Amino acid sequence: MEPTKRSSLRAGMALALLAAISPMLAACDEPASAVAAAPATPPDVSFVTVKPQPFAVVRELPGRIAPTRIADVRPQVSGIIVERLFHQGSDVKAGDPLYKIDPKPFEVELMAQQAALAKAEAVLDQAERHANRIATLTHQNVSSEAQNETAIAAKRQAEADVAARKADVAKARLNLDYATIRAPINGRIGAALVSEGALVVPNDTTSLASIQQLDPIYADFTQSVSDLNKLRRAFVRGDLEQIEPGAAKIRLVVDDGIYSHTGKLLFSDAKVNADTGQVTLRGEFPNPHGELLPGMYVRVLIEQGIDSDAIAMPQQAVQRSADGGSEVYVIKPDNRVVAQPVRTGSIQAGKWLVSDGLQMGDRVVVEGFQKFAVGDVVKPQPLNEVAIAPDVKVTQTSARD
Repeated sequence: MEPTKRSSLRAGMALALLAAISPMLAACDEPASAVAAAPATPPDVSFVTVKPQPFAVVRELPGRIAPTRIADVRPQVSGIIVERLFHQGSDVKAGDPLYKIDPKPFEVELMAQQAALAKAEAVLDQAERHANRIATLTHQNVSSEAQNETAIAAKRQAEADVAARKADVAKARLNLDYATIRAPINGRIGAALVSEGALVVPNDTTSLASIQQLDPIYADFTQSVSDLNKLRRAFVRGDLEQIEPGAAKIRLVVDDGIYSHTGKLLFSDAKVNADTGQVTLRGEFPNPHGELLPGMYVRVLIEQGIDSDAIAMPQQAVQRSADGGSEVYVIKPDNRVVAQPVRTGSIQAGKWLVSDGLQMGDRVVVEGFQKFAVGDVVKPQPLNEVAIAPDVKVTQTSARD
């Protein structure tokens, strides 16, 4: 083919291709311009309205579990252990037999004292008969008054001897009873510290076993004296209302969550530990299933006051600002979002307690943070909050800001 014809053919094909794609390019440009011209739809965000309400001030304090009572099992008579009557680590009741000391020496001693009592009673019987005869003869002026007084004295001496022998019999019977060592209290007994064949004596420094009462059980915890003073000043200023004695709830935080039973505050120590600056408090808790054991580390949640007009915000509503402080996003009347610095206290029941920065009626964003920037117009939607019981979970109580 000639060069001129080839050039003409190529030019014609280029024109045809350009004519085919021109409508497509035009169609692409039109939607883009239309989208650019369309106004942006405000994003949906959820908010809560600030409403001051009564809120219990709960402190989370470190503590340890302690038994209600501890009793060491000790012998009251000397002898050889012949039998152990309990299972180590089992629950026992007061009066249950634990050890048995060889009873034969005590049985022999009891028999001897009973024989001595019988002899004394025979002497008394004879003295009474003699005194009665002398009294009759004295009344008939046959016997002298001195003989009568001697007979009466012999009778009284025989009566005293019988009383002494009865005491000896009671003591021998008591020692025989002590040959069976019994549990002094209800509780859980630990390891057996002596075995069969061991000689035990009263007043020995080594106990035979130890029993701890675990239901109910104590939780001993501490609070700094500075925190207690702040609490007292808050009561004086009227920032907090004092909870009536016996009405304060105490809960325990254990490894797997909140302990199922509520306790009661027994006392607050009247002195400060000079080494730590802490005051000791004690709570009592039911422990029917033995879940709490002495020595366990726990966190104690104690209600120490009521803030009658507290502002509590959901935890996710409080954000960290660029300077490390706390802030929330507040929706203004024109639906624009602004950042509002706040001062927070502790987290309780999954909510931050806000002490400064918010006012009643403020709308605070709690969901949809990724949809807007500060200054944007948003479409606010009220959040349907699910009530969180104050005694379900406390995530932390350290203050922010």
